[in-house]
Amino acid sequence: MRRGLRPITDWVSTKRGMWISILIWLIVMIGLSAGPRLGDYKATSFQSLPDEAQSIIAENKLEKTFPSDQGTPGILVFHNALGDINLDEVKRITNGIISADIQGVKSIVNIGTLPPHALKGFISADNSTIMVPMSLEPGLGNHEYAEINDEAFRLGNDIAKGLNTDFYITGPAGIAGDTVKLFEQADFVLLLATVIIILVLLIVIYRSPLLALIPLLATVIVYQVVNQSVALMGAAGLEINNSTTSIMSILLFAAVIDYSLFVFSRYREELNKHESKYAAMQHAMRATGEPVFFAGGTVLAAMLILFFTDFRDYQNFAPVFGVAMLIIMLASVTLVPALFTLFGRRAFWPKVPNFGQKQQIKHGFWGTVAKVVVNQPLLTGGIVAFFMVVSALNVFNLKYEFDTVKKFPEDLPSRVGYEIIESKYNKGELAPSTILLESENALTEEQTDQFLMKLESYEEIESVRLTGITEDSKAAKFSAALTLNPYSTEAIDFVEELQKESDAILHELSPQGDVYYSGVTAKLVDERTTNNNDIVKVVVLETVLILILLIFLTRSLKMPVYMMATILISYVSALGLGLFLVDVLFGYESISTRVPVYAFIFLVALGIDYNIILISRFLEERAALKVKDALEVAILNTGGIISSAGVILAATFAALTTMPIADLFVFGFMVAIGILIDTFLVRGVLLPSLILLFEKDPEQKKHTAQA
Repeated sequence: MRRGLRPITDWVSTKRGMWISILIWLIVMIGLSAGPRLGDYKATSFQSLPDEAQSIIAENKLEKTFPSDQGTPGILVFHNALGDINLDEVKRITNGIISADIQGVKSIVNIGTLPPHALKGFISADNSTIMVPMSLEPGLGNHEYAEINDEAFRLGNDIAKGLNTDFYITGPAGIAGDTVKLFEQADFVLLLATVIIILVLLIVIYRSPLLALIPLLATVIVYQVVNQSVALMGAAGLEINNSTTSIMSILLFAAVIDYSLFVFSRYREELNKHESKYAAMQHAMRATGEPVFFAGGTVLAAMLILFFTDFRDYQNFAPVFGVAMLIIMLASVTLVPALFTLFGRRAFWPKVPNFGQKQQIKHGFWGTVAKVVVNQPLLTGGIVAFFMVVSALNVFNLKYEFDTVKKFPEDLPSRVGYEIIESKYNKGELAPSTILLESENALTEEQTDQFLMKLESYEEIESVRLTGITEDSKAAKFSAALTLNPYSTEAIDFVEELQKESDAILHELSPQGDVYYSGVTAKLVDERTTNNNDIVKVVVLETVLILILLIFLTRSLKMPVYMMATILISYVSALGLGLFLVDVLFGYESISTRVPVYAFIFLVALGIDYNIILISRFLEERAALKVKDALEVAILNTGGIISSAGVILAATFAALTTMPIADLFVFGFMVAIGILIDTFLVRGVLLPSLILLFEKDPEQKKHTAQA
């Protein structure tokens, strides 16, 4: 790798190479900016489960057996918090929306034309609420859902002014539309918060305005190139998830800033040794180019592991993050050094490093840490290991949350409407399950009745209705409402058990065929199973892959084991501590199934970067020094830059806490906690302690062998 990189970094560090590199990046950025926009290809919802999932098979069979052109359903919710709902007010609001003939709305049930017995089915038991079904045209996009919701919500609330009726839109259409708006507003806030956080921290830590602006300038260029490249992938047919692009922007800022810090830290050292700014950068990149490029490569490899998962949310990360990391890696060895070379010594104003000036390493915090660790490795490493094991034990309290709407802001209209329905109607009506009974022979009326009664015999099922039967009577469709919240763990456990009992049910009732379960709860069963399998797959594959890469980098077998062991215990510790803190501080008793996987990918991939920086410096110093001395010098020289990078990286991920989506909020918080643990405890204490305990100098090995 060194032979391949050195000609590139040496050329970039020349005056001609510097200007050409910057011009190429600017031309590419401007050229790509003329292409498609990323926002046009974002999707807030898509099929997360693989085609082989039971619920997807059931959904496809239902569509084939009972074809329907029904579009996305929505629910208009009318509620009077003070007493009984006023039917005249509801009719007035509904008629106003219907008469507006909003483009994209296929149908809205006109309650004014319903007979009293039919109308009763839409009114809650306490007469405070009416829910009115709505259906949108098939084939609409999420942005169109948002536009339809906005117009219908505005019309309804304009009419409702001065009335006692509150009006909301929920259901799949309402939730999808609100999700689009959430991400659009939150992405801008996220980007702004990230830039401000990084700018402030860089100025506070390095007290140099240019050292803050140069990495941000590099990040802006890379951000635009990555965004437009991903947009081209979207134009080519890649379905892009909203949450993927939000997390991608954080990864991009974090990685570019991190690699910039490592480059300019060594550049500052070399400016003391070389009068020419070009020669200084050349030597700086010879020392940092390989570890920085390799660090980016480990992150890239970690992202590509997601191609092997079954959950499509994770698969969607792989191509997007892969392209982002590839561009970041190229920028780290071309654009970043070129920009710092352009500004030269002025980049460090007011503390300009002068040629011939001996660099003074401040024996401050990291000087103290280095001395304590190298002199007391067993004590210091033991204390840190004890803390991490104790915090890791809280992982056994991990609980998953499957109710997506509950993760939205409390005042979001679709969530308010959803919670009104949840409290006023049977919870199972929020999302009834659809059951398809297929038989090799025509089903008799007695067999369908027996199947229906068998389902109703379960206490977890509130009601079952026969909603369709084919002309040849070989397939029947049922709608089942549970007594449980269909998004709850209890409902998921029940449907999973019901699926296992299907063969026994068929055997008891005699039809020769199959039973298929579709709907929200059946999908959550598959999501939980798929996610659990993917966690194991990601952990095993990524651990093995990074171990192999580290062996290649360090040319050692033991060193990668230390590095990987500390990374894994750091991840589990961060997850356990994060679970405790998000519960105590923010009231999240349970988290999304996606958070542990997202956190593992980022904490392991980014954490290994700091390992590589420390170990690369240690191996460089060990060529001339003993293990203890080499490690002390490595901690002293990398401690400050790693801790600075770690604080900035943690703060960058903490910017995700500005997002009004709980998944991203919790993910950002946990990764920030994990990075701080990694930076100060693992890299500063635990890993050096392990090296001192198990790595020996040649004469020590000889003495030990003789003893």
